[in-house]
Amino acid sequence: MHDEPWFSNEQLATILKALPDPAFILTRSGRYAAIFGGSDSRYYHDGSVLIGKWISDVLSDEKTAWFMQEIGKALESRNLHVVEYGLSGQDVRGLPPGGPSSVIWFEGRVQALAFQVQGEDAVLWVASNITVRNDYEVRLRIQSETDPLTGLFNRRKLMEALSDQYEMFTRYGTPMSLLMFDIDDFKRVNDEYGHLNGDRAIQVAAEVCRSEFRSTDIPARFGGDEFVILMPHTDLAQAVPIAGRLRLRIAEALRLTGDLGEGATISGGLSQLLPMDVSCHEVLKRADDALYQAKRAGRNCIISQ
Repeated sequence: MHDEPWFSNEQLATILKALPDPAFILTRSGRYAAIFGGSDSRYYHDGSVLIGKWISDVLSDEKTAWFMQEIGKALESRNLHVVEYGLSGQDVRGLPPGGPSSVIWFEGRVQALAFQVQGEDAVLWVASNITVRNDYEVRLRIQSETDPLTGLFNRRKLMEALSDQYEMFTRYGTPMSLLMFDIDDFKRVNDEYGHLNGDRAIQVAAEVCRSEFRSTDIPARFGGDEFVILMPHTDLAQAVPIAGRLRLRIAEALRLTGDLGEGATISGGLSQLLPMDVSCHEVLKRADDALYQAKRAGRNCIISQ
């Protein structure tokens, strides 16, 4: 005696339709063979119009190539294949005006089916909208890498970037210069004008760094009133006039704040990666030594080493 099926075909169809996330049956050649679920109207629209279309009818060439590649991986491994991907308005063909203005992020869980669909291998692709989670993770990452007072990279992120630059130098010989500077007599600035104005001086220096350096350069607050700037693809000879111009720009900006009397100046140490360096810390130490030389030389100057 056989057990009776728990659900009728109609009930199973109702259950599949009620799935919160959409589940796509995609063939190896890239055709939407079937779609189930997607009932969570907060995130999904009716996708039934996709059935019978090709992925290339719906998505840009670049995204189509990516989807086809991931389908192929899932069919090859026969194991659950999990991917994260974003879709923007530019990725989807034929969107009406007023479509999404930002990237929508998904987690795709892709599993090869044990049978063929429409005469070819196929996968089940369940797409879950993870935009909220992704945005939260991005905010956490930014907070972990950013100095809250200035908005520049913090020391931890700087050291990661410096390590990456050192690896590029040792592998390809790509030059990089490093500038370390701080605000002269910063303790006096705090004592005479107050800690709020001291914070403002640090913020002004950071603003000048953002405006003066290229998008490929990496300015960071190293700690207190101390800053470090990484200048990739820049040797020492090229970095010297850049650092000199920065010194003048920051002094002028601090003077114009009107909150620091005659204003304030900076002193800096400048160095570059060298073939004999055994770690990224050596260029940092040379710049630090040069900074102290600038202090002993009377401040308001940049010394190279």
